Amino acid sequence: MENRKWGQPVDRLALALMLVLSVVIGLVVWGGDACGTNCFLVTGPRVRDFNWQGEKIGVEDTSFILTFSRPMEHSSVEANLRIAPPLGGKFSWAGRKMSYTLTSPASYDTDYKVELQGARERLGTQGKTGRAIQPFTSQFRTRDRAFIYLGVEKEEQGQLILYNLTQNKKTVLTPKDLVVMDFKVYPDGDKVLFSATDATNNQPGVLAQQLYTVSTGLHYKTKGKSEKDLDPPGRMNLVLDNKNYQNLKFDLAADGQTIVVQRVNSQNPAEFGLWVVRPNAPPQPLNNQPGGDFLIAPDSASVASAQGEGIAILPLTPGAKPLDFLPKFGMALDFARDGSAAAMVKFNTDYTRSLFLVTNQGAQKELLRTNGSILNCQFAPYKETLYCLLTQLLPGEEYQEQPYIAEIDLQTEKGTLDAKAIEPLLLLPTQRDIQMSLAPDGLALLFDQVVTNETATAADSLRTSEGQAIATSRLWLLPLSQPEAAQPQAQLQPEALPFAGFHPRWVP
Repeated sequence: MENRKWGQPVDRLALALMLVLSVVIGLVVWGGDACGTNCFLVTGPRVRDFNWQGEKIGVEDTSFILTFSRPMEHSSVEANLRIAPPLGGKFSWAGRKMSYTLTSPASYDTDYKVELQGARERLGTQGKTGRAIQPFTSQFRTRDRAFIYLGVEKEEQGQLILYNLTQNKKTVLTPKDLVVMDFKVYPDGDKVLFSATDATNNQPGVLAQQLYTVSTGLHYKTKGKSEKDLDPPGRMNLVLDNKNYQNLKFDLAADGQTIVVQRVNSQNPAEFGLWVVRPNAPPQPLNNQPGGDFLIAPDSASVASAQGEGIAILPLTPGAKPLDFLPKFGMALDFARDGSAAAMVKFNTDYTRSLFLVTNQGAQKELLRTNGSILNCQFAPYKETLYCLLTQLLPGEEYQEQPYIAEIDLQTEKGTLDAKAIEPLLLLPTQRDIQMSLAPDGLALLFDQVVTNETATAADSLRTSEGQAIATSRLWLLPLSQPEAAQPQAQLQPEALPFAGFHPRWVP
């Protein structure tokens, strides 16, 4: 009986499995190096996931993550990571995940390659290094360079037009029966929020405008979406009508979900103020003190509104009390993307204007004082620079302002926000109504040059923000030198774009 102990089929199967497992374990332990890096027996470290793999990233994408299969020696990874073209950043670690946070924006319309080889795993807690990582190569791309503007030629007058510089392609987004007054591009670039009036209305203008969205056909955030979820260009939706209220100015929050609109009751002009519009919810009045110009903060939860002799920071909650009040400022021009600073204007008693840098820590720094106007200022993506559209008063009996674009350096040697240099970049024609837009990667400026028609009387004529009829308008592109460029910025020259239009805005 004892001689037949291993004679049963189950016993023989168990013995065979033990032998096979022993061989496999031996191969895994000792055979990995001989097998090579592409063999399934390799037990060395590898990159398990790269979250930008094959993606089209934008300016809001500020860091990528590499996830490893094994604990890694941090210094060896940091020393051997290669990005081409170079892209500055800082490393941070959380277990097997390495985060690389950009310190400068990735240039749009650019293919990037990420490589890692020679990095080694970490063994135990003694800091010993083990096997080298399997060579890793991946790619990602930045978004196309594209902008949206208002058409001025007869066949496209008052229509929203998308121009993709990367593809050299123009797309008309809105129909001819709508005259677009103003617009904001959504953060993902997939649609545009705009106000428009009916071109057939006998009294077109700001009082008759309604709010719409229109799709651009640009799709950068496609994960989890099917083809039917991707709208073609030109698909419109009504956001806010004008049945009971006149819609005036509006702004779109950075989250792409919240809209703030300045409205007035058509029957009772005393009922005037800000309303908040959110998806799948009726518009709600904020019920705050009426004000003037306003700007939604980067947190998408508050708005800076000019009220009386100051700027009130209001929560986007109906009836809520102001969060803060900045008494000496009359206008908020722009916020840094992270909300840490704002550019604000003070109207001085001597009829001059001052540009201030106001931080969320309470610091207020006067950057410049001018006898002209401060029309627009926009922060560079990483708030190291402020680009401003300014004017200076020309000498003479006739009141005339000379507009120019200036660059204000906000970085000191300590890395804190301050103003140490104001550099004029370009003198512009002597007109006030100029629209300027800074590219999302901070490498170019768009601006327009409007020619007005003082004799135009037609009610449906396109008009500037100051009410002058527009005869035609040119669009200009001004490249901005990068910090390491050797070419002096004074030599920068704008390039005239080969089509007419006005009010250009970059797609984020």
